[in-house]
Amino acid sequence: MRYLTLAALLLPLALPALAAPGDPAPAASPPAAAQARPAPSERGVMRYDANKDGAVTLEEWRAGQQARFKRLDANNDGKLTQDELFARTPAVGNSVLPTDRQASRQSTYFQRLDTDKDGVVTLTEFMAQGERNFARCDVDKNGRIDTAECRQALQRSPGSR
Repeated sequence: MRYLTLAALLLPLALPALAAPGDPAPAASPPAAAQARPAPSERGVMRYDANKDGAVTLEEWRAGQQARFKRLDANNDGKLTQDELFARTPAVGNSVLPTDRQASRQSTYFQRLDTDKDGVVTLTEFMAQGERNFARCDVDKNGRIDTAECRQALQRSPGSR
């Protein structure tokens, strides 16, 4: 029995040595969380910085928002349902259902986007919210935003916006 247990423990260590000559060695893959996490320059507002100059212009923002809408529109009908807007895909690594609080926030956000209250969000409605978000982040009103400026905008009290 002891020999069987010892063999079971040593077999995984010996498998790479048993590979045929010329077979590529199995690459050590980073943890799933590290694989799915984009670089800091590709997260948040800076993912829309197309020319990589350190700031996002309104034109870059619009192009990014249109591309985002297209990615979210799973059935390509030009409208987003609440399910499409908040779909959790395996690529994101989160297949857990939202909590009641998250679901409530998602519903409230969807209702805010759906200005004509027809149960779907059109590109026009989606872009209008995007324009409001850009304007809110553009604290100095120069038509360019970056991460620091957006953080500053989010830290301001609602009354001072």
